[in-house]
Amino acid sequence: MMGQKYCLTSEQWKYAQACLTLAKRFGLIDDDSPEALEKRCAAKNAETVAAERNGQVTYGTRCYNIAAYLQYELTRFKLDFVEPSDRIRALGVCPDFTAEETRAFYDANRDLFTRYFNDSFSYDEVRLIIEKRLREEVYDNLVQDILCESQNR
Repeated sequence: MMGQKYCLTSEQWKYAQACLTLAKRFGLIDDDSPEALEKRCAAKNAETVAAERNGQVTYGTRCYNIAAYLQYELTRFKLDFVEPSDRIRALGVCPDFTAEETRAFYDANRDLFTRYFNDSFSYDEVRLIIEKRLREEVYDNLVQDILCESQNR
């Protein structure tokens, strides 16, 4: 089973594959196949080795195994959507939210915006966080749509 190679259950692998498919549709990657994932992992590792050989300072993971690299990509794709990259913005797939929508989320979820002594962050302090959270929901729905497409085949 493909997911075992990446230390994933079959359900986790289906979700990962749906995220890769979405990234391909967005033009973030050219190929969503497992083989292409492995090539991107090898290229990322080679890039780090080359940078270190050239005396450049590198941060973060120095050598990804395939499972870690998959997690890195899935996180990067979601972040590209949640904090829209120029490429995602150009596609027009990432929504902007009105002040009314973000305020409604704030009012419905005030418990998410409290401090240690139970006082609340103001709406102005968390408005950008709310927009990102709402975009996460949109992203997750797009992934779920892909999962539904694959089930309906």
